[in-house]
Amino acid sequence: MPIYSFENEKGEIWDELMSWEHRCEYLKENPTIKQIITGAPNINKGGTGDRTKPSGGFKDVLSRVAEANPMSPMADDFGKKDAKSVAIRDTVKKVKKRVGSLMGDTPKHLK
Repeated sequence: MPIYSFENEKGEIWDELMSWEHRCEYLKENPTIKQIITGAPNINKGGTGDRTKPSGGFKDVLSRVAEANPMSPMADDFGKKDAKSVAIRDTVKKVKKRVGSLMGDTPKHLK
């Protein structure tokens, strides 16, 4: 059952635990009392809020996309993490940065 907050004509505020039907009857029997809203309801699904982790299947899809695009920023986050792959990515980024600066068009994610 929900908890409802009420206020009387003197400004006194209190909470009552009752069903919806009982609340309607209570307000009909006491016309000087009005229900007040003290805050928004706390709706929390599983304690994670909007910061949920992606499922294992979605992570697998992201890793396949990262492997298909090894020089993308996504590859840094979801690509292979072994020493060889990381070294190749870093070397290619360094070369692209040098060559791009000679050409005058360094990509934003390599700056």
